[in-house]
Formats: sequence, structure tokens, C-alpha cells
Amino acid sequence: MKLKFIGAAHEVTGSCHVLEACGRNILVDCGMEQGPDLYENQELPVSASEIDFVLLTHAHIDHSGNLPLLVKKGFKGEIVTTFATADLCSIMLRDSAHIQEFEAEWRNRKARRSGAPLYEPVYTMQDAVDTMELFAPCDYGQRITLCQGVDVRFNDVGHLLGSASIEVWITEDGETRKIVFSGDVGNINQPIIKDPSNVSEADYVVIESTYGNRIHGEGIPDYIGEFTKIVRETFAVGGNVVIPSFAVGRTQEILYFLREIKEKGLIPENPDFEVYVDSPLAIEATNVFNKNMYGCFDEEALALVKQGINPLRFPGLKLATSTEESKQINFDDRPKIIISASGMCEAGRIRHHLKHNLWRNECTILFVGYQAAGTLGRKLIEGAECVKLFGENVEVNARICSLKGISGHADKNGLLNWLSAFETPIRHVFVVHGEDQVTDEFAKTITETLEYPAFAPYSGGCVDLLKDEVISEGIRIPKKAAEKPARIRANMVFNRVVAAAKRLMEVVMKNEGLANKDLAKLESQILNLADKWDRND
Repeated sequence: MKLKFIGAAHEVTGSCHVLEACGRNILVDCGMEQGPDLYENQELPVSASEIDFVLLTHAHIDHSGNLPLLVKKGFKGEIVTTFATADLCSIMLRDSAHIQEFEAEWRNRKARRSGAPLYEPVYTMQDAVDTMELFAPCDYGQRITLCQGVDVRFNDVGHLLGSASIEVWITEDGETRKIVFSGDVGNINQPIIKDPSNVSEADYVVIESTYGNRIHGEGIPDYIGEFTKIVRETFAVGGNVVIPSFAVGRTQEILYFLREIKEKGLIPENPDFEVYVDSPLAIEATNVFNKNMYGCFDEEALALVKQGINPLRFPGLKLATSTEESKQINFDDRPKIIISASGMCEAGRIRHHLKHNLWRNECTILFVGYQAAGTLGRKLIEGAECVKLFGENVEVNARICSLKGISGHADKNGLLNWLSAFETPIRHVFVVHGEDQVTDEFAKTITETLEYPAFAPYSGGCVDLLKDEVISEGIRIPKKAAEKPARIRANMVFNRVVAAAKRLMEVVMKNEGLANKDLAKLESQILNLADKWDRND
């Protein structure tokens, strides 16, 4: 009876854990790494064909995205999850496969011209289709016998439509142990979906730590008030509000807010403003939300449904599916809201909208979710003054804002509250799915606050659940350790140099009208500096 940690160990993405029990191999999540990749992941301890089940906490790609690769390598078992998660995976895994095939096609065009070896996609659309055939969805709260000696139950954890914490009971050699996997614990008071439900008993808990060192803020944030203020201020000067948003979950929340803003007439100066959702995936995901209203929506959202009101639709909502429709958005000069993916600005149509709007003083880029270190979204939030998009340097003149408090993840207090709801003593807590130092920091917080033994394993870590013995804490192998920090530091320094150059230009403009003698001296100093650092010789 062993638990092994493979992915999202001292990292934020790529969740994957392995249970070896009752002669079976059970995977909990099979996620794709996204954004910075700090450490080398160990290989799965068995081949894909030897895995019997996958238990999937939710549909986000960093938890589900490698399922088609697992199938491609020979997995033929069952993928057990909730009905809503299965519905979302149907569109998200196909979308991911499309991206893999598109990237391979693009790389191979270049490879054929240069004579380089052809690139094989990580997986194909057929792999994604084959994966969906293996899904075995279940209801929340339903205790299921997975195989002899192993029972599971999925509980609503309030992070995303269909998201769940998973209770696993294992009986082996007359001994029973219960392990609870938190998945991603949701933030309370989110629109549309329910608050996280608690679990009362566990021997072991595997918990995420995305916000394990941060607090969202006191009280319930005034999302509507802050959102309305940002939109009104931007529209007043003729600008667009561009929202980089995750297609699944966050986009639907933003639509929920906008419906209320429109219904209450909170922007009287421009009541008929248009909202563009420029993401085919987000549009499909919204349809899945509509399909799962009665099983997953909270009381407030359901009350609207019972009145015949669709909480995610309103006048002025425009859906852009084709590339041509996407391009036309930026030819419309009227102030508008543009919601597009990806949420961290690393790929997708949002980069085109940033190219058209970042340089405009009158526009606002509004972030509504977590931005991982090293992503374009994080760079913008941290004050980058110039970024590169499609090979072109783009000045950041637009206002950069964040909608405070809006997050699908519980903060440090929320995670501790979820853990403190267990009524029986926990033998050990394992902290995963967080930034490198945050995982260790949150493990220490758990031990100090709740007095549970806790540690954050690295990839390859292994625990004997019968003996409550940590066999290995995993292997800390940095990935491209010498290269990545150096490149990050170089980018930060370069941005400071650009900022300094802009300040020099401001100084020059302020000295208009200065005596010719002094202007000549300033000119000479600037030219000497330029000659010294000109690298084009």
C-alpha cells in the first residue's frame, strides 16, 4: 500500500500521483505541465498499460492534459470522475490535441525546409477521442467500489464545475487506510458554483498549495463594484477593457458579473456596450455549464434559472468562433470588453488583442486570475514596460489592473479551514501543487497551526501507507538550472534598461528651451553613451 508522487511536486502544474494497492495501480490525476518547469519529473513506476484506473479531480489541463498521452502509450483502464468533469474534458482534451497537432504542423513546415527531423505531436485528436471512450462518470457523494479492496467517493470542492476532492478507502491484509486527495480547493463565495464541501475523516491527506502563502483579503470582495468602476473609467476615455481569461470557469464567472452589471444599469453612460468572448473553447465550455446547472450551480445561480433567466447570457454578448470574427473585433473603434484566452497570455487569441491594445493609453488590461511566475501575464502585472508579441516589441501604455480577490483557489486560510474540518487525527499531510518554496512553507504552517506532520515531496517521493513511513522524499533535480534563472534575470535587467531609456527621453523633452550651450553638452553626452554601447559595429 504505497503512494508515489510524480507531478506537481514543488511545482504548480502537472498533477500526478500513483497509488499501489490491492495488486492494482491507480493514478490520481494525469496533468500536463504548463508554464515554468523547475524540476525533472520521475517516470511513472509502471507502464501505461499496467495502470488500472485514473481518478480525475477536475478538468483543468494541468490535471487532465496528459490523459491522451497515457492512452497513446497503452492505457486501457477506466477514468473515473464526475459527470461535469467528463463533459468539460470532452472539449478541453480535444482542444489540447488540436494545439499539439497545430504545433507539430508548424514545426514540420520549418523542418522540411531545413532538412531537420520531423516533429511528432505529443498526442493527436484520435488519441483524445479514444480517451473519452474510457471515461466512467459518477455523481457527487456516491461511494463506489473501484475493485476489491478499494472504494472511492467524489465530493464537490468548489473550484470548477465538476471539481472534486476524492476519498479513497484501501483495505489490504486486513488493514484499512483512508487517503483524501484535495484536488484544487475552491475559494468561497464564488459565483455560479457551490462552496467547497468538507470531509470528516482521513488517515492521510494530499493537499494543494497554490495560494498556500497568500490571503485573498478580508470579507467578501465587491467584485461587481470594482469591475464596474474599471469599465466605466476605461469607457470614459474611449478605451477597451481586455480580459485575459481562462476559458473554463473564469470566463463564465465574468459573464455572470456582466449580466448583473447590464441588468442593474450600472454603466448608464454606455448601457448597450458590447462584450466579445473570443475563444471557441470558452463558448463550448459555457454550453457545458448550461447543461450542468441543476447538478452544480449554487442557490443564487439556480434561483435565476428557476425564474427563466440564463445567468450567463445578456444583450450585447457577441461570440467569436472563427479567425475572421476574431480579427474584426479590433477594427471596431467603439469601447468594448474583450474576453479571450489564454488566462496567463502565454498563447491563443489574447496575444493578438494585447498587440492591438497594450500600446494604447486609453485601454485597460484586466487580469482576473492567477499568473504563474515567468508567464507574460505575470510580467505585465509586475510592471514590464515593453513586451514582445509575434516578434515585435510592444510598449505597455495601457493600464494594468487585477480584479482583487477573484480566484478559483482557496487562499492559505481557506486551505487551513478545509483541513481543520477533519474530525479524526490525520497521520500525515502531503503538500503538492504549489510554487517551489510555497510548498515547504505551507507544510510548515500546517504542522505549526494544526499540529499534523506534513511535508512537501519532490518527484519520486514515496510513502508506505500501512507503516506511515516516508520511504523517500523524492529527488530534487533542477531542470535547466543554470539557464532559466539567468535568462529571467537578463529579461528583468533589460526591462529596467528600457525604463531608464524612457526616463532619459522624458528628461530631454523637459529641457526644451535650455541654452544652446547646455543642449550641445547634453547631446554630446548622449551620443558618447550611444557610441559606447552600440553593438551593431
